[in-house]
Amino acid sequence: MDRSRYADLFRTESRDQLSAINRALLALEQGEAAREPVDAIFRGVHTIKGMSATMGYAGVAEFAHELESLLDKVRTGEQGLTADLMDALFAAADALEDGVEQAREDAPLSPLMHRVLERLHDVAGGRATAEFRVVRPSEAFRITSEMALPPEDAAAPGPAAAAPAAPAGGGAGATVEVVQEASTLLPGVRAFMAIQRLRELGEVLRSEPSVEALQAATVPQRFTVELATTAGESELERAVRSAGDVATVRVTLRAAAAADAGPAVAAVSAPPYNRRASDQLPAYGRRASDALAVDDLLTTAERAAAAAAPSRTRHVRIELSRLDTLLNLVGELVIVRGRLQALTRTSPDPALQEAMADATRLIGDLQAEIMTSRLVPVGQVFDRFPRLVRDLARQLGKDVLFAIEGKEIEIDRSVLDEIGEPVVHLLRNAVDHGLETPEARETAGKPRAGRLTLAAHRDRAAVVVTVRDDGRGIDREKVLARALERGLVDAGTTRLDDAALLAVIAHPGFSTAEQVTDVSGRGVGIDAVQAKVRALGGALEFTTEPGRGTSVAIRLPVTLAIVRALLARVGEERYALPLTHVRETMERAPAAIRQVQGKDVLVLRDEVLPVLRLREVVQLPAGARGSAAEEIVVIERGDRRAGLVVDELTGQEDIVVKSFDAVRDGAALFSGATILADGAPALIVDVGSLL
Repeated sequence: MDRSRYADLFRTESRDQLSAINRALLALEQGEAAREPVDAIFRGVHTIKGMSATMGYAGVAEFAHELESLLDKVRTGEQGLTADLMDALFAAADALEDGVEQAREDAPLSPLMHRVLERLHDVAGGRATAEFRVVRPSEAFRITSEMALPPEDAAAPGPAAAAPAAPAGGGAGATVEVVQEASTLLPGVRAFMAIQRLRELGEVLRSEPSVEALQAATVPQRFTVELATTAGESELERAVRSAGDVATVRVTLRAAAAADAGPAVAAVSAPPYNRRASDQLPAYGRRASDALAVDDLLTTAERAAAAAAPSRTRHVRIELSRLDTLLNLVGELVIVRGRLQALTRTSPDPALQEAMADATRLIGDLQAEIMTSRLVPVGQVFDRFPRLVRDLARQLGKDVLFAIEGKEIEIDRSVLDEIGEPVVHLLRNAVDHGLETPEARETAGKPRAGRLTLAAHRDRAAVVVTVRDDGRGIDREKVLARALERGLVDAGTTRLDDAALLAVIAHPGFSTAEQVTDVSGRGVGIDAVQAKVRALGGALEFTTEPGRGTSVAIRLPVTLAIVRALLARVGEERYALPLTHVRETMERAPAAIRQVQGKDVLVLRDEVLPVLRLREVVQLPAGARGSAAEEIVVIERGDRRAGLVVDELTGQEDIVVKSFDAVRDGAALFSGATILADGAPALIVDVGSLL
C-alpha cells in the first residue's frame, strides 16, 4: 500500500493534536489543575506517535515516544513541574510540529529533535528508559494478529463469559459497540480517538479488543467499550462519531439502580466474535477472496439493520481547491444569470419568465450554500496566538493577560488564510510597544500584568477583528516630531488625530523605536497590516489614548468572492459600491447640499455629512455641477458617513469580485474589479479609502 497518499491526512490530524497540545501547555503553565492539562498533552502526543508509527515516520514516532515517557512521569508525580521543564515542553511541542511538517518515511530524529531531547533529559534528570521502535508493515501483521488472538487453550466464550464487566461500584454505566467504515483511513488512530472521546464522558473500564490492539490495527475494526458514565445515549453516540469514519454505533445504558441485576447486564453483552489471525491481515496482504470487509464483523441482523438505515456520516473531508473551483463556477454562473435576466426582461413569453425566475432562485440557493460551505470559525487561526503572546511576553520580560473573544465567528476560508499575518504584526506591536514592563505599570498605578485582547465580531456583512491593549498608548508628540523630521506631514502641523496618526505610522519604514530588536523597530508592522488589509478589500480603524491603551480594528468582508453591489455611473464609466457600505440613496434636491466654510456638506435630517464627488475622486473631466440628473449615495464605514455624488444609479447586481494589480504608487481607491451582466467591466470602489 502506498502510504504517501495519506500524508496530507496525517498532517491535518497531527496539526489538530498539536493545537490541543499547545492549549494544554498554556493551561498548565497558567496554574490550572495539573491533571487535566497533562492528560490532554499525553493524549495528543500518544495519538501523534501512533499515527507516525502507522505511516512509518520513525523519527517523529521515536521523539513522541520519548516525550510521552517523560509526560508519564509527570502524570504519576515522579517528575515535578518547574519553569525550566515548561520551557522544555514548549520547545518539544515546536520540535514535534516541525517533525510533523517535515516527516518522511524511515527518516531518523532531526537535529532539532536531538537538541530538544537533550534539553528535556537535562531538565528531567535522565533519559527515558522505555524501549520504542517503529514496526514495519510485515511486523505489523504479526503483532496485530498476536494481540488479537485468544490463548490457544481458551474455551469458546459462553453467554456468561460474553457479558461485559459491570461498571465499578455498581454505578451507572454504558456499553458502546462501534463498527468503523469500510473505507476508514488510519483505523487504529480513529479507534483510539473514539475511545479518548468516551474518556471525556466517563471512566473507561474495558475495551475489547484492547486499546493497544486497536491502535496497532491496519484494517477497519469492530470494538466494544465498557465505561462508567452518567452521559446519555445520544451524547455517547455523538462523542464516538466525532472521531470520524464510524459506520454504526450501538449504545446500551446501565442504570445505577440495576447494579446487581445480572440478567440485564447479560442482555446488553456483545455477541461473541471469534478473531482469527487471518481476519487481522490487510486485504493487500492476502488473496482477494480472503479480503476482510466490515460486513464480516457484523451479524446477519446487524447487516440488515445497517443496510436499511440511512448513512449517518455527518462530515467529509474535501480539498480546499475543489471548493475554490466550485466558487469560481458559481461566480461565472451568477454573471450568466445576470445576462440572461437582462435578455429576458422584455420578453412577452410568460413561460420563459417563469423559467428564468426558477433559474434565478435555484442559482441563488446554490450560491448561498457554496458560500456557507466555505465559512469557518476564526478560532482556527486564533488558537495559535496564545502561544505567540506567551513566548513574546517571556522574551520581553512582561506579564500579559491574553484573552480571545468571538472565536466562533465565521468567515470565508480565503479571508481566514490571509488574516493571520496582520494579526501577528498587531499582537507583536502591542506586546512590545503598547504594554509596559511590570515595574512601569506598577509605578503608573496599574496592575503588573497588562491586558491584551483579540476579539472578533460580525458587523452586518463584515467581520471586525480587534486587537486592543491597556498599555501606554501612542505618544502623539513623539510620532509628530519624527514625522516632521522625515517630512511626512506639513511643516505647520501641531496635532495628529487618530486618522492622521494611522497614516503616519503606516508609512513604510516609519518607526519611533530607538533600536532594532528581534521583535520590532524596522517600521514594517502597521505598514504590512494596512497593505494586507487593503488587498483583502478591508479597512483599518485605529484609536489610542495616552496611558489607557490602543485599539486597532481590521474590518474585513465575510467573503471576497460574490457580493451585492449598487452600480453607479459617472460619465461613461460605471462603478460598483458594495451594499454593505450603502446606508441609503436619494435624488439631489436643490437644498440638500450646502456650503459650510467653503466646503460642500449634505444636510440629512439631523446630520451634517461631508460631500464627496465620485467624478473628482476618480479624476474624470469635470461635468456640469449641480445637474438635476445627479444622485447621492450615503456611504458609511463604522461610525463615519458621507454623501457620495454620482451622475446616475443604474441598479443592483450580485458581482463576482476579481483581484487586479493597481497602478504602482496610485491611490488605493478600488478593492477589485468585476464583469457586469452586459459583459462590461467595472471597478469596485473601496469605500474605506473614501472615509
